[in-house]
Amino acid sequence: MHTQLILNYLTNLSEHNDREWYHAHKAENKAANTEFEALIKALILRIGEFDASVLHNEPKRLTFKLVRDTRFSHDKSPYNPAFRAHIAAQGKQPVPVGYYLMIKPGGQSFLGGGLFADMFKDATTMVRDYIVQNGSELEAILKEPAFQNYFTIQGSALKNVPAGYDKSHPQAEYLKFKSWYLEYPIEDEELYDAEAFLTKAAGLFRIMKPFNDYLNRALVNFQMPAR
Repeated sequence: MHTQLILNYLTNLSEHNDREWYHAHKAENKAANTEFEALIKALILRIGEFDASVLHNEPKRLTFKLVRDTRFSHDKSPYNPAFRAHIAAQGKQPVPVGYYLMIKPGGQSFLGGGLFADMFKDATTMVRDYIVQNGSELEAILKEPAFQNYFTIQGSALKNVPAGYDKSHPQAEYLKFKSWYLEYPIEDEELYDAEAFLTKAAGLFRIMKPFNDYLNRALVNFQMPAR
């Protein structure tokens, strides 16, 4: 896998973020995409060693487009110079939660997991209700030394515990959240050696798995809204 080719293409796209350049460099785009899908395929196999639920996935179905929706953004650049993939039991849908990779040169790459989407109010409610009933289980996951070495819960949150929930609950701070996710930053240099990167990524995703499993138990009956 030629990961340097991925970084080179995305760096060039960032510097020439316009439709003319993009369409003039379709060959480079295709080559970089091919390398990224090969990386995702290898990552699926590594994750499959401890989470067989992802093994049926095809990389092409897990990736996201470079094109940005600029309708409501001050930034009108047409492309997001990042290759992204979400590896989960049901593909790239945000639920069930899974393992996320974003490659974006300039120190913006990261490994992620958990629930990133805070627009699904039903999902937020389901997780909060699950925490109310199973807070000690969450606390045990977060206190694992390996987890603490690499992760802290992130996500959009309210200033106060939402109405209807006990402000004195032992995990009240986590009830404030509207999304619950993890991020681990990846430097560009860590991507140069694909095999070393895959080993590190799979190791971190293995540590992340109990957190993902917890959220997926909370979200077991969640239905994605119809489009």
